[in-house]
Amino acid sequence: MTHLRHLLMAVLVLASLGAQAQNSPAPQAHSPQAQQSHPPQPYPAPHGASGPYPRYDGRYSHNQYYPAHGSTVPVMPHQPVLITHPGGPYYYSSGVWYRPYGSSFVVVGAPIGVYVPVLPAYYTTLWVSGVPYYYANDTYYTWNPGQNGYEVVAPPSDPGAVAAPPPSDDLFIYPQNGQSSEQQANDKYDCHQWAVGQSGFDPTQTGGGAAGDPSGNGRDNYQRAMRACLEGRGYSVR
Repeated sequence: MTHLRHLLMAVLVLASLGAQAQNSPAPQAHSPQAQQSHPPQPYPAPHGASGPYPRYDGRYSHNQYYPAHGSTVPVMPHQPVLITHPGGPYYYSSGVWYRPYGSSFVVVGAPIGVYVPVLPAYYTTLWVSGVPYYYANDTYYTWNPGQNGYEVVAPPSDPGAVAAPPPSDDLFIYPQNGQSSEQQANDKYDCHQWAVGQSGFDPTQTGGGAAGDPSGNGRDNYQRAMRACLEGRGYSVR
């Protein structure tokens, strides 16, 4: 009787183990393909842009990235400046030019002859036959005092005339408070206007526009005024 009871218990244990094996998932084969990591994702276009990836502008050691012409964005970054033009409206933001394209906007080249109130936050100063040009994103600007703005102009007709700038008026400016590129451009322009008023020297004019400065210290005074203004707005200036 005891032997029969032990035999019955063994049968029940084996039946229980068999049921667990049927309910357990089958082990997965570890193929070399399954062990590989996921492929890297493509570099996302900025601001939701579609089309060509951003391009690098290294001309004149400008060394900045911009969205490629032909790429589209659903909304424009920052607060763009509306530029009226006989061929239709343009929008200007941080040195990038846009036109309406259906329900979105397409990145385009700048139209020659229009005016903008401020230069891009990052620009390169060129000197052509003694006249300063400001370059950014395949676009050339010159200061037009009659319009109180910067005009988009054609590239210099003689590339060989482009020379290095005289002793630099450029300041190394770091936005300590995380100011956007648009805010940096606005602050830099406002401080430029203020520094010109304080020093009587304007580096965007041939010779500094400082004929009435007999001391010859206009450049230094301008830079000191710029530094004071920018530091007061939360920038580190060197």
